[in-house]
Amino acid sequence: MVVVFNKIGGNMTTKEFIHFKRSYGLDEIALVPSSYTLDQEIVDISTTIGNLKLEIPIIGSAMDSVVSPNTAKVLGKYGALGVLNLEGVQTRYENADEVLKKIASVSKSEYVDLMQQIYQEKPVQEELIRKRIREIKDGGGPTVVSSTPVNAWKYGEIAAEEKVDAFLIQSTVVSTKHKSKEGVTALDLDKFCKEMTIPVWVGNSATYDVTATLLSTGVSAIFVGIGPGAACTTRGVLGVGVPMATSIADAAKARDDYFNESGNYISIIADGGIVNSGDICKALACGADAVMIGSPLARSEEAPGYGFHWGMATPNAVLPRGARVEVGTVASLESILLGPSKADDGSQNLAGAIRTCMATVGAEKVKDLHDEIEVIIAPSLKTEGKVYQKVQSLGMYA
Repeated sequence: MVVVFNKIGGNMTTKEFIHFKRSYGLDEIALVPSSYTLDQEIVDISTTIGNLKLEIPIIGSAMDSVVSPNTAKVLGKYGALGVLNLEGVQTRYENADEVLKKIASVSKSEYVDLMQQIYQEKPVQEELIRKRIREIKDGGGPTVVSSTPVNAWKYGEIAAEEKVDAFLIQSTVVSTKHKSKEGVTALDLDKFCKEMTIPVWVGNSATYDVTATLLSTGVSAIFVGIGPGAACTTRGVLGVGVPMATSIADAAKARDDYFNESGNYISIIADGGIVNSGDICKALACGADAVMIGSPLARSEEAPGYGFHWGMATPNAVLPRGARVEVGTVASLESILLGPSKADDGSQNLAGAIRTCMATVGAEKVKDLHDEIEVIIAPSLKTEGKVYQKVQSLGMYA
């Protein structure tokens, strides 16, 4: 739906038109039960991203409060994946755990100054990059690391030498067309993908057009989502973002169009705004091949944030765009991913919830969710009949 308003104001003598497109978040949609259901034992929730197969379609966010070498190993052990941020605390400090405890211990009024200090007083060290990668690889699971575009060549070459499974270039917004002042060269993504000896993933996008331009660069996966993360304040600071259900669906449409034209399938990863297992199911049904989540995993006993969660843009020296939120500690990573669940709010046994959802709507594989499942607009999904849960802060309102 597009609503057109006539904009007239100031000294303007000509008419301008602003087009408003209705976009939807995951809270506003629902999956429709199917007349065809499945036994959970025949449901396959695995997914493939490039040449990398995950038994669970879940990726831990490249954030210091979510993924350390240890949590990356544990996630890999249980069939998921954790992405290590190569520009975070782990690659700046040998004693990373002590630094993370310090971040978790300060007051709300102190944390921005402290994190700016921590992320600026010590540069990223190449020897620590290599050490952290090898620590993850020792666990036997997949190893994926990330950096911002400005450092992609420098850290990407190290990652390639260490033979990681994929390298993620991640920023708030990524594009293939970028204008800079004279003397500043933007990352040539096509060239980077061609020269790298390992698969390249890229993010983040939020629209059909940007996703479409990224698909032909040689990347193996595109991450979708701008501003919906639990700790992210980009939408408040910059006013930029697109609700996740619409972002995922538009990106998936671009992927499918590109696949029909080229025969080359590029995975779409929903990144941000995913709080519980129901959100994961809806993101997959909107077209995602997997999800990247932060706060649900930051609540684990093994999480490096000690019950707190913060985004990559929080320590920005000029314009911080992230809060440090307290998420608490609810269970082990094993319980969060595989169960058994001791909570009724969708925070645990994520794999079991995905499997049960797929069985209920008749989807045997993740891609069946893309093609055969009806998704509806449902603004009352989380409120209808839930007055007691809301008043008592239980279940869906915990």
